[in-house]
Amino acid sequence: MAEQVRAIRTRRAILSAAAKIFEDRGYQAATISDILTAAGVTKGALYFHFQSKEDLAQGVLAEQDQRIVVPNRVSKVQEIVDVTLLHAYRLQTDPMVRAGVRLSMDQMAHDLDRSGPFVRWAEVLVGLLETARTQGELLPHVDPPETADVIVGAFAGIQSMSQAICDYRDLPVRVSALMRHLLPSFVLPSVLTSLQLGEHRGADVYAEAVRLAQAADESSA
Repeated sequence: MAEQVRAIRTRRAILSAAAKIFEDRGYQAATISDILTAAGVTKGALYFHFQSKEDLAQGVLAEQDQRIVVPNRVSKVQEIVDVTLLHAYRLQTDPMVRAGVRLSMDQMAHDLDRSGPFVRWAEVLVGLLETARTQGELLPHVDPPETADVIVGAFAGIQSMSQAICDYRDLPVRVSALMRHLLPSFVLPSVLTSLQLGEHRGADVYAEAVRLAQAADESSA
């Protein structure tokens, strides 16, 4: 058990170091040597967990996935909003998520498959949109895969703009505005009036999710 805990900590330390290097220098300029120095581990320890720089980058990219789970909502449109605003909050506050976004948007990383975060997030949204349609929350013309791609692509542009202008300081405000503009194009007006879209919603969802996860851990202990 102790060895397993050490292995988990070592892997996390390597990923954290890689995230910092990738965010600071980009994929092409980052080197394994840089990451080894930042992580303070041996080359053998690194290669035990990751086979290459590309493998390391994929590990960082995977950290964009929502490990903090949004609680189920009666309204699946609200759940879509919460997933999106939570991601904005994590991007603003979590260096690992920021590094993953930097990698996914790095057009100089020619030999790195950067599609994973976009594809996985779109798949989550398609499932929520399909349930929302079944529950009668969406306008009749809505095609879930198309709408999911629009949300993901629009978020990518908004976060990139926020990063360039003010290093994400206004990201929650910008994403709230994005959702206010997008939602009327696919959500029934009667549903729109009940949605919570405020700029602090992402932080509130994060706190709620953490509380529920801690309660679940305590009850299973």
